[in-house]
Amino acid sequence: MPKRGKKEAAEGETPKKVASRSSPEDPSTSYVDPPLREVTSSGRGWSLKVTSWNVDGLRAWVKKGGIEWVESEAPQVLCLQETKCGGGAVPPEFRSLRELLPHQFWASSQGRPGYAGVGLLAKDPPLSVTYGIGDPSHDSEGRVITAEFPSLYVVSAYVPNAGRGLVRLERRRAWDSAFLQHLTRLDALKPLVLAGDLNVAHGALDLRHPKANARSPGFTREEREGFDAILGAGFLDSFRHLYPEARNAFTFWTYLGGARQRNVGWRLDYFVLSQRLEEALCDSKIRNEVMGSDHCPISLYLAV
Repeated sequence: MPKRGKKEAAEGETPKKVASRSSPEDPSTSYVDPPLREVTSSGRGWSLKVTSWNVDGLRAWVKKGGIEWVESEAPQVLCLQETKCGGGAVPPEFRSLRELLPHQFWASSQGRPGYAGVGLLAKDPPLSVTYGIGDPSHDSEGRVITAEFPSLYVVSAYVPNAGRGLVRLERRRAWDSAFLQHLTRLDALKPLVLAGDLNVAHGALDLRHPKANARSPGFTREEREGFDAILGAGFLDSFRHLYPEARNAFTFWTYLGGARQRNVGWRLDYFVLSQRLEEALCDSKIRNEVMGSDHCPISLYLAV
């Protein structure tokens, strides 16, 4: 989604604790994250937690208490999107995460400071790490990091949006095609977890006002078909797989018009899994009470 009216913390602002928001004005539009499913359908307990968060600027997120929340969530892998800085400019506060997540990898936009950017932090050292999707026409913006672990890949991704007025829709469609090729290449070797801001609300349940947004970036037919292609290639949307009828479960809210207070949002952040990880899936959580960005964090629990 285009980020309209975004406000980052001013320089010198006093750090804030990540706070819980108040309930939407209309309780019927709220979403309450259900209790954690700690085991798979066959009774295996989870052993891997992956957390993902579009932070809308790493420096501002740090000031809003993001690191403290990550420490309390304690994932084994953390994927961050829209960091707006590269490895050399990562805030020094990230040193405090080195005990929890000592292996830290960053990708940033080349020649465009303060734009896009992703991170991937891990408790255990990856076997390998790659940057981008293997397509030079898409790899200059720092949008993808792929880490290989013994049993799976984890892909941290910040998918480009179609732009206001859909001026970048054709480029987005080209990205979708190239990105799917990247995912299928990985999946041929071992299963994967795709974590991140995919900049699409896949179905009508995934945004508050689907009819009014039929030609809005993030809900066009073309973008939704791009997500259809991912699912059709042997991947599953972990949240919808577990909660097919869940309503008002959003991960992004514009800063304008009190959208978050009223839960007028979009589900843009996903954990997409290789189909063969279905039996390892315990839960896919939306932490919609957690502040610190115009997106909320999400966490995935797998028995691997």
